Amino acid sequence: MHRAALGIRIHSGWGALVAVSHKNGEIEILDRRRISITGTTDPGASQPYHAARNLQISEAESFLANAFSAAHSAASSGLREVIDVLRGRHYQLTGCAILTAAGRPLPPLEKILAAHPLLHSAEGVFFREVFAKACDSNAIAVTKVKERDLDTALNEKFGRNAAGIRKKIQFLARAVGPPWTTDQKHATQAALLLLPYRKT
Repeated sequence: MHRAALGIRIHSGWGALVAVSHKNGEIEILDRRRISITGTTDPGASQPYHAARNLQISEAESFLANAFSAAHSAASSGLREVIDVLRGRHYQLTGCAILTAAGRPLPPLEKILAAHPLLHSAEGVFFREVFAKACDSNAIAVTKVKERDLDTALNEKFGRNAAGIRKKIQFLARAVGPPWTTDQKHATQAALLLLPYRKT
């Protein structure tokens, strides 16, 4: 079996996912999709902390737990679809790299709900943890990669070839077509960190 890795860049209510292989110096995008993990009719699903900000703490905790459970179920289902595609092509997953922010640890829930900037930070953590748990549910090892550290990590792994790797990723758009935005580029870079590589 060939090896592949996943990379995910998270947004509120969805994740940009790529499945990547790297062999004989070539990068191949095996799958690329947007995994939506909230229903369009679910009130507050895409911004659960915003939806919970006017609730009592106990109600907010219950609301957030239910929102997490629903999002986790959807994320697990989306990941299973990708796994099935890769297995059908005889690829074995080495893991999933989830890009993270460089924020500070979150305070208690009551402080989060009282400060609007913290609502956004908490939702970022919320959806990244949804995907991490979904990976765990599908027996996929998770590696969290701080987005600000991505270039340093690439340099450490690929050495003098790191610049060439970045250039190849940039021009993959010619082969795979749109969308090929920062989401897909950074997710691809993160996924490559999980694949075997021998420096030359």
